[in-house]
Amino acid sequence: MALWRDESPGVELETRDLILRAPRAEDYEAWAKLRAASRRHTEPWEPAWTEDELTRTAYRGRLRRYDMDWRDGRGAPFFIIRKEGRLLVGACNLNNIRRGVMQSADIGYWIGTPYIRRGFARQAIRRVLAFAWSDLQLNRVEAAVQPQNTASRQLLEEIGFVFEGRARGLLNIAGEWRDHDRLAILCEDR
Repeated sequence: MALWRDESPGVELETRDLILRAPRAEDYEAWAKLRAASRRHTEPWEPAWTEDELTRTAYRGRLRRYDMDWRDGRGAPFFIIRKEGRLLVGACNLNNIRRGVMQSADIGYWIGTPYIRRGFARQAIRRVLAFAWSDLQLNRVEAAVQPQNTASRQLLEEIGFVFEGRARGLLNIAGEWRDHDRLAILCEDR
């Protein structure tokens, strides 16, 4: 495990169409532009944006948190880069990595509006799961999806996630506590 903690920011994962890698300072402009263009699409499913959400200062703060998560073994954030044109299309993160008797993490992802329904989320999630099983030796990855987000739930179930129940008031989204369906996939399910 120590090797992963020491070298994670250099981890690069690939799929047929994508490169998944740690966010970098030079990604700021592409990230801010894609997030701004995708706000209406992503806003119903995410925590409320802060007033300075898309500023360079806020982005640097994100990078510091990402670096700490990598270093401490608590998270593995990946930007999703389309090989064709080297375009940022979204992100897929392992968060809240828990060790010991749990060996689990939460997965979260978003795809920018211009790139939805092209299979990028599916490829990214599958590749991040392979990383979770092989490199991180996790046993379980969980996802939380609002009941109204049928597209995301269908995608997760097609990949092999199993519905385990509804968590009341799980996350504060757009300023209110919202219920989420809890889904999970185990290493043995692959």
